[in-house]
Amino acid sequence: MKRWVTRLLSGLLFAATVLFILAWLALRASLPELDGETDVDGLSAAATIERDASGIPTITATNRADLAFATGFAHGQDRFFQIDLIRRKAAGELSEIIGAAALETDKRFRFHRFRSRAQIALSGLPAIESAILESYADGVNAGLASLDAKPFEYFVLRAEPKPWQPEDSILVVYAMFVTLNDSRAIRDVQRGLARRVLPAEAYTWLYPQGTPWDAPLMGEPRAPVPTPSSDTYSVRHVKTKSQPANEVGKPNLNGSNNWAVSGALTRTGRAIVANDMHLGLSTPNIYYQARLVVDSGEQRDVTGVTLPGAPFVVAGSNGKVAWGYTNSYGDWSDAVLLQAGSSPDTYQTPDGELPFEVHRESIEVKNSDPIQLVVRETIWGPVLEGIDYPDGEIAVSWIAHHAEAVNLKVIDLEVAGTVYEALDIANTMGIPPQNFVTGDAGGNIAWTIAGKIPRKTSFDGMVPADWSEQPGWIGWLDASRYPRVVNPKGGRIWTANARVTDGEALGLVGDGGYDLGARARQIRDGLFARETFVPADMLDIQYDDRALFLEPWRTLLLDVLDEETIAGDARLTEYRRLVAEWVPRAAPESVGYRLVRAFRLEVQAQAFHALMAPVRDGYAGKLGLRISNQFEASLWKLVTEQPQHLLPAAYDSWQALMVESVRANIRYFEENFDGSLADRSWGERNTAQITHPLSPAIPMLSRFLDMPADPLSGDVDMPKAQGPTFGASERFSVSPGDEANSVMHMPTGQSGHPLSDFYRQGHEDWVKGRASPFLPGEAAHKLVLQPSQ
Repeated sequence: MKRWVTRLLSGLLFAATVLFILAWLALRASLPELDGETDVDGLSAAATIERDASGIPTITATNRADLAFATGFAHGQDRFFQIDLIRRKAAGELSEIIGAAALETDKRFRFHRFRSRAQIALSGLPAIESAILESYADGVNAGLASLDAKPFEYFVLRAEPKPWQPEDSILVVYAMFVTLNDSRAIRDVQRGLARRVLPAEAYTWLYPQGTPWDAPLMGEPRAPVPTPSSDTYSVRHVKTKSQPANEVGKPNLNGSNNWAVSGALTRTGRAIVANDMHLGLSTPNIYYQARLVVDSGEQRDVTGVTLPGAPFVVAGSNGKVAWGYTNSYGDWSDAVLLQAGSSPDTYQTPDGELPFEVHRESIEVKNSDPIQLVVRETIWGPVLEGIDYPDGEIAVSWIAHHAEAVNLKVIDLEVAGTVYEALDIANTMGIPPQNFVTGDAGGNIAWTIAGKIPRKTSFDGMVPADWSEQPGWIGWLDASRYPRVVNPKGGRIWTANARVTDGEALGLVGDGGYDLGARARQIRDGLFARETFVPADMLDIQYDDRALFLEPWRTLLLDVLDEETIAGDARLTEYRRLVAEWVPRAAPESVGYRLVRAFRLEVQAQAFHALMAPVRDGYAGKLGLRISNQFEASLWKLVTEQPQHLLPAAYDSWQALMVESVRANIRYFEENFDGSLADRSWGERNTAQITHPLSPAIPMLSRFLDMPADPLSGDVDMPKAQGPTFGASERFSVSPGDEANSVMHMPTGQSGHPLSDFYRQGHEDWVKGRASPFLPGEAAHKLVLQPSQ
């Protein structure tokens, strides 16, 4: 018996070893070829892909179409599974390879019918742009075909990769629209629910247009809105309490920082442009560094970050002009309040009653039958299902639903020679509208909006509006009317997702939920604290994690926890000690920072819950309510003026509410963490979770697939915007024409293959804030693509 068991175990061990070896060989077979020559269909002349020691390529071709092909080849080699997920998510086609677990995501995206819209947008592009997308698609498919095995993820999912189509690159752009815009006009709906119930004075106070934290390029900060009087608005009767905040505040705001300084402030006389775009973080990174070169004819040489799935540099420098983006958070979608027609399944328009256009979308589901999704559309956009708005159904008017919202004009930036040329291009680009900051080799700097701006009639775009008698949108704003700032007196331009404009310009851009101005103000002040700059200096501002926003809250908290309050209470005494001894930064080692932050969030949760009680009561409590990003000014007036009529009934005083907020945090820490309060460092909470999409399904391989769980500095409301799964998807600081002395880095690495030397290369520089070269280094690998005979 023992001999039989021994033989069985030996056989099982041998079989396991063989399977491991086969799996290992299959995994290695999907590594890309980096050197030599390969024949491909689709090129008119030879092209080269030279990768440096970090896997960052310099891609060279003799014309723009061949450059698109070679860029697609590199993306297909290094990132095919990533771009497949992006296009599938945008099109609502994830369930086809993942199964029912992705069905709700597919339904959310299929609502927009992006596959159909991408085909329409593609057919409307100029021939030169559609040809570039075709060449890029050919390159992606050739890069995928060059692998000796399909990417390992397809083995895990038991799926086959599908060829890349030209329309898929438009789907990638649509995916960014969803990330960066309010694609369902939910902000309008939520504000509308509040405005229907609240007195006008209270609504304006809760949803102000700005705060004293503002740091716009145009106009001045907003003064706080006066607190509603007790005759107008009172919540003293509200007895219910909010659920504890438990350190959870506003969701991460997909956005960025960018700024520029003029040549008058640099050692070379050239402008410097800095950019760090804040997005969700995953492995591999959303961006892919590259230098793209056309070495004959209309020569071009542009370096920066590309978006896998698209054939261009998103942000970077062409040697004469540099540019970067932050999300503008303008009002790019509107909730349209529908008026029912006299006949079933119709609605009213300024041109009479029309029937809904009904689309039946079929969603393929792995190992299951297809699911049918019905999408009703109006002349303004699709109708939201599952939204019970009291005044009627809601349709979504969103720029991304228009074919004109997408084009490839960004490619023209590759040959822009001045900021003036760059501005003219930016105002015609078809991308999610962005704060476009640019600088040139002559020292000029400028800001404008890049992307389409809808022309609107006189309606309130902050809440659902009735367009049945008057159209809401009447075409696109002419490029000549776009707001611009060029060479301001101070020689500095900055944006950080907050309000940039004022007056007429703000009326054109609108408010789509722009951020509190604290981060922008800290950047502005950091720029004015220096008189001269080199590119590497900008990292100091990009990594600025000083807790300037929370300093007033720390002072308040120390006043709340006075000697009388903490007397005889060891836990309150310890809380106060740690706050008093804080490191005034969002540094991993700072305990006091975390405690002050948690205090503010708990006070905010209790106050907002009470203030919105009339709204919840008006709708039986079955709705989500949004805290304005500008609520900070009103909240601060509450805790400093302490009006009794806005205090919840559960508390005798604002002092009692704030002390109870501290106690709630102590209970939370004790119930959810081991050790003492002194162990609750910011790094414990702000620990990187930069994971591969499949690692949750195969946790035994997560160490192999994911980035290290590093404690990270930074937080919201400061330049170093950082969370465990959110942060700078790239950072660069570049002076056009002086790229050799400029810097750039990004999280994770270039390759999406865990066995590649480039899978993690450069990630540690991103974590620690080390300056990495902007340009790719000396070629370590050279792959020549030859046109097939």
